[in-house]
Amino acid sequence: MAEPVTARRVAADVLACVLVVAALVVPNNLALFGPATLLRIPVEAVAGVALMLVLPPCGRRIVAAVAGAVLGVLVLFKIADIGFHRAFDRPFSLVFDWSFAGPALSLLGGFARVAAVAGAVLAAVALVLLTTWAAMRLARVATDHRAVSARVVAVLAVVWIVAALTGLPLASRTTAALAYREARAVASDLADQREFAAEMAADAFRGTPSDQLLTSLRGKDFLLNFVESYGRVAVDDPGVTALLDSGSARLRAAGFSARSAFLTSSTSGGGSWLAHSTMESGLWVDNQQRYRTFVGSDRLTLSGAFARAGWRTVNVQPENGADWPEGAVYRFGRLYDGRNIGYRGPNFSYAAMPDQFTLSAFHRDEMTPGHVPLMAELDLVSSHWPWAPLPRMVDWGTVGDGSTFTHTGPSVDEVWSDPARVRAAYGDAVEYSLSALLSYVETFGDDNLVLVFLGDHQPNTSVTGEGASRDVPVTLVARDPAVLDRITGWGWQDGLRPAPDAPVWPMSAFRDRFLTAFGP
Repeated sequence: MAEPVTARRVAADVLACVLVVAALVVPNNLALFGPATLLRIPVEAVAGVALMLVLPPCGRRIVAAVAGAVLGVLVLFKIADIGFHRAFDRPFSLVFDWSFAGPALSLLGGFARVAAVAGAVLAAVALVLLTTWAAMRLARVATDHRAVSARVVAVLAVVWIVAALTGLPLASRTTAALAYREARAVASDLADQREFAAEMAADAFRGTPSDQLLTSLRGKDFLLNFVESYGRVAVDDPGVTALLDSGSARLRAAGFSARSAFLTSSTSGGGSWLAHSTMESGLWVDNQQRYRTFVGSDRLTLSGAFARAGWRTVNVQPENGADWPEGAVYRFGRLYDGRNIGYRGPNFSYAAMPDQFTLSAFHRDEMTPGHVPLMAELDLVSSHWPWAPLPRMVDWGTVGDGSTFTHTGPSVDEVWSDPARVRAAYGDAVEYSLSALLSYVETFGDDNLVLVFLGDHQPNTSVTGEGASRDVPVTLVARDPAVLDRITGWGWQDGLRPAPDAPVWPMSAFRDRFLTAFGP
């Protein structure tokens, strides 16, 4: 029996129609959203109503319920895509990207983490139930008014076909295209594991004897420094540009030379571990499945090559507060993290301790007089999102346990109240991290220091905008001219600041070129 026509019924019918149409036409990227988005004709709705008109009642209810639930799931994918486009300038991967949940939740406290998970689950269930209800309601409306529905479907179908053939924006197939893309992506992502395993097995340096590795760096200390979110966009920031230029002059005065270029990172906006493993392994590690395959292998890494050739190897992750069993593949002899590095100062948001303290503690514990040649990978994370509050540089002799550091600049809430302040805070954060690193080289660097520093990835789209490259600056610094002579063929540019036309390599190319340049 049909419901009596009441204001409540009409309101429910209109709401169901609006919900279905909105769920179908809303894009999965906010950059594609505009005032006319909701005025488009979704082909999925036209085909769905036509199907409802020919199905028997029982079949109609089942199909409508299933279609509504699937629509709800696809809306969840759209929401995930919107978030990933905003953070990483790419869509969400159903196969790989669940790994980002852990790092994201780690930014919250215990209760907030539980509340966030519970809220997300409840919201997802509610959304699927709502779209299921809306689809079933719309199916009932269509069959209660068969003649009118048939005429409307015929007219809309003609209009949609004409719009699609002529390129008018009225024709929408947003959700159907999303479902097709997700299905294709899942199949492609699952096949990616076989392709990556073949790439990993083809290692030109696997059998290189230890006495033929890094022969031109014997007796040197090599530091590999990842500067968080130090992307190509930072080189356009006036403060960072001035610092790099003045830093080049200061290092020259101290006897150091530098060469710079760009590397294309395997990630953007986040996922630093993917960039680190790409740089170390010489493999293109751009998703979690590849990362898991890599850390479960015996692939020769940069740090592993130094270890095989006789260097003491150290890894410094001040942001980490948990065991890191994946580090075994890197062949690090000692791991430092937030639990054993000795910091007792104030917390600086994600970057709990300032980069100056990280460098000071590393130097105190590892660069002792008479130490054996050292290879160290250090994470400098003061430039990690949210870029506030920032520390202030202090005299190196007063760093101690870090209790001397104080906050400076605006708070997180003040920074994120204005997009312009976000971009300015990003530049300030990168400037601080680079200042700490360059001051370290000036203060403690000697003839045996060889330093490579680079960004792990570009910052998120709140700074770069949509469609930015994944390029990050990379710089090699040394006082010994023989070291710089080894990379003459690279074509890298003098100084700390690469020009826009500087060479660009895939980050995965660095390991092989480095081992070749500094081999026999």
